[in-house]
Amino acid sequence: MSNLEPSVQQKIDSWLNGNYDSETKEEIRNMLQEEKFTELTDAFYKDLEFGTGGLRGIMGVGSNRVNKYTFGIATQGFSNFLKKTYPNETVKVAIAHDCRNNSDTLARVVANVFSANGIKVYFFEGLRPTPELSYAVRELGCQGGVVLTASHNPKEYNGFKAYGADGGQLVTPYDTAVMDEVKNITSVDEINFKGNNDLIEVIGEDIDRMYLDELASLSVSRDAIVRQKDLSIVFSPIHGTAGVLVPPALKQYGFENVTLVEEQMVVDGDFPTVVYPNPEEEDALAMALEKAKEIDAELVMATDPDADRIGIAVKNNQNDWVLLNGNQTGTLIINYMLTAWEKAGKLTGNEYIVKTIVTSYLIDRIAESYGVECFNTLTGFKYIGELMTKFEGKKTFICGGEESYGYLIGEHVRDKDAIVSAVIIAEMAAYYKDQGSSLYEALLEMYVDHGIFREKLISITKKGKAGAEEIQQMMADFRADTPKSLGGSNVVTLIDYQSSKKKDFTTGDITPVDLPKSNVLQFITEDGAIISARPSGTEPKIKFYCSVNDTIATPREYDFVANKLDQKIDEIIKDLVG
Repeated sequence: MSNLEPSVQQKIDSWLNGNYDSETKEEIRNMLQEEKFTELTDAFYKDLEFGTGGLRGIMGVGSNRVNKYTFGIATQGFSNFLKKTYPNETVKVAIAHDCRNNSDTLARVVANVFSANGIKVYFFEGLRPTPELSYAVRELGCQGGVVLTASHNPKEYNGFKAYGADGGQLVTPYDTAVMDEVKNITSVDEINFKGNNDLIEVIGEDIDRMYLDELASLSVSRDAIVRQKDLSIVFSPIHGTAGVLVPPALKQYGFENVTLVEEQMVVDGDFPTVVYPNPEEEDALAMALEKAKEIDAELVMATDPDADRIGIAVKNNQNDWVLLNGNQTGTLIINYMLTAWEKAGKLTGNEYIVKTIVTSYLIDRIAESYGVECFNTLTGFKYIGELMTKFEGKKTFICGGEESYGYLIGEHVRDKDAIVSAVIIAEMAAYYKDQGSSLYEALLEMYVDHGIFREKLISITKKGKAGAEEIQQMMADFRADTPKSLGGSNVVTLIDYQSSKKKDFTTGDITPVDLPKSNVLQFITEDGAIISARPSGTEPKIKFYCSVNDTIATPREYDFVANKLDQKIDEIIKDLVG
């Protein structure tokens, strides 16, 4: 007698009696025999959900796991969508994968299903970065694309990210249309698994070359690189895809003193040298920092497994290594690009940059000082890509990014790109060194010129059904009874992205918000603090993004004012959640 819920047992029986391979059935039987009822329940109690970005989950057998069947359903649904959406065209897709365990074999399954449905497939010969997949979709005139990755999740995970014809992740109404097609697949028998090799074309080096040439064209300080070609750089791909393209990209830019963290150049889906392959985490950059100290380097860079995020470390004025957060790196990139474009006489008044509503508002201030339009989108790079597609051929995109370590320079892709970020960050370091300065000193000068901003993300986990209800109640309470003050400063504005309304408490005016609806609240205080409350869409968490600012007259004031602002953030969080 098993300890399984009837609905779970029914799902297991359907797999044991259905058209699944013998290895899958054998694994299920072994789990039953070993009475792994908790694992079986987790694997079968629901179907792995295809969301707006695709699928992501733990690998294994079961309807709630990543495997050839759940990916097969996703691909069949995506195929059905593409054929309905482009009925009179030869439908083409590009497929790439990262370094994760099973990514290569699952990518082949995806290619087979697409081709079995009469869709032309461009299939990367080996692991490649997510941004290169976006580039390939656009360059090869595809109507869609897929990259197999779970980004910076732990090694047990894998995922399926779907892309549209513009090279960006799917947005409304296409995302929901694909989700509906995937939901309509009710049986494994509806999946066309038998591939057509005549429709699968292997790609690789030719696209690499074109992509790298595109990145090279974005350089704006070639002379500085020539003079500073010996800039000492340490780079790590943390076992992932950036190892394929960042070294040749840096070489093509002219950097001749690049040291690779060889242990992390090894492609390995177990990520043996880190706990999490996430460049936002200090531990993930530990080996690179150790190498940098050993050789007295000047810049450290590390990317996540699919190469769409990048973390960096620089030396401060005491010659100690410090990690920059996502807001600091993104602001430095945008400030540098605007400076370089102005210096080159390239600013015509038709340029723009893009960021998300939870990314540093120092960027808005810098853009305004250059007379460049700055757009704010909802959280998620797909919204930045959507705006770029809207303005393509009408306005010139310079760069953009989000606080979660993802940036894009240039219009060659529609997703965050750690490859182009790496070469531009290196160029930026060379530019400031050529002026007798450094990235850290450039950061402080930026604060002197435009104000010092400090940001912090606080995530509060509320597990289970009760936790989800508690998070919903927190948001409802904030809407019903908006805090009067936060951190000792009166709240003067509330922006509710769910009701698309902005309320000014000083005048009582209510104005519309021209962004898609989203369960996000922003509180703005009279001294310019901006606090965003946002339940996570993928985890049982509520996130608070806090941004506070002040002014400094000289770089020497930085540490004192930064500490004061950090204390203010702590006070704000205490006022919000106790």
